[in-house]
Amino acid sequence: MLFEAEAWAQSTPPAAPAQSFWEQLATNPVVPIILIFAVMYFLLIRPQTKKARDHQKMLAGLKRNDEVVTTGGLVGRIAELSDKLVTLEIAPNVRVRIERNQIAAISNYGRMPRREKGEQS
Repeated sequence: MLFEAEAWAQSTPPAAPAQSFWEQLATNPVVPIILIFAVMYFLLIRPQTKKARDHQKMLAGLKRNDEVVTTGGLVGRIAELSDKLVTLEIAPNVRVRIERNQIAAISNYGRMPRREKGEQS
């Protein structure tokens, strides 16, 4: 006999107005997560894979007497090439063997800049 009181009858709540597809999509909690992944892909993943692909092309195109810079900062001329190792000559009669993947870029320190036609020095 506790809580004996009048029972109030409740009516059903009014039906919510029908939402359009775009309103439902905008209020869906999955949409922001998908947008975050899309932004991460286009700002981080895609440029990084493009850079790695370009680096692999550069490594595949190396040839003897190319002047290169290593990831450690050594600048030298390629004396010998193999599949995994490169022998750099960093000074006369001073050769260093490094892994091919450790070559960062082809160097233009020892090259003269090209002059355009008609340009005088």
